[in-house]
Amino acid sequence: MMTPMDGTLATYDEPVRRDFIHILAATAVAGAGAACLWPLIDQMNPAADTLALASIEVDYSKVALGQQIVVKWRGKPVFVRHRTPAEIAAAVAGDHADLRDPATDASRHKPGMADWLIVIGVCTHLGCVPLFGQGEFGGWFCPCHGSVYDTSGRIRKGPAPKNLYLPDYAFEPAGKVKIG
Repeated sequence: MMTPMDGTLATYDEPVRRDFIHILAATAVAGAGAACLWPLIDQMNPAADTLALASIEVDYSKVALGQQIVVKWRGKPVFVRHRTPAEIAAAVAGDHADLRDPATDASRHKPGMADWLIVIGVCTHLGCVPLFGQGEFGGWFCPCHGSVYDTSGRIRKGPAPKNLYLPDYAFEPAGKVKIG
C-alpha cells in the first residue's frame, strides 16, 4: 500500500509494472533451470549402441524340425527351438504336473505356433546357460547346479526358482521373427 500526498491510504487492485517484472524474472529463472537440468536428465537415456540392440530379426525358416538355433540378444543367448510333435505332446502332458512356477504350454508360445518355442537361454538360478537334450524331461539341463527344464522351458527339478524367461517377440512374414 502506498500513501498518497494527501495522507490517505490507497490500494491497487490492478497489476502494476513491478508485478510484470517479477513474473518475467521468475519465468527466466525457471527456463534457465530447465536448460541447466536437461543435459543431466538426457544423459540417463540409453546410448545409441544400446538402442541398436533393442531388437533383432532372426530368420527361422532354415531351422529344421527338432533343431534349435542360439542367437545373442541384449548380451544373452536366446533359444529358437523348432519343436517336434513328441516334444509338444510331452510339454502338454506336463501342464498338470506339480510345477514350481506353474504355466501351461499354451502360455509359453504364440497362438497357432506351438511348434516354435523362443526362450531366453539363461538359467534362472545363477545365470548359467543350460544345455538342450540332457535333462530327464527332454528339455534343457543346467550342468552347474542341476536345474532341469522341460520342452516348454518350465522348471521341473533343481534349484532354479522360475521358468526360462520368454522375450517379447513377433513372427513376421518371410520366415522371420523379431525379438525385442
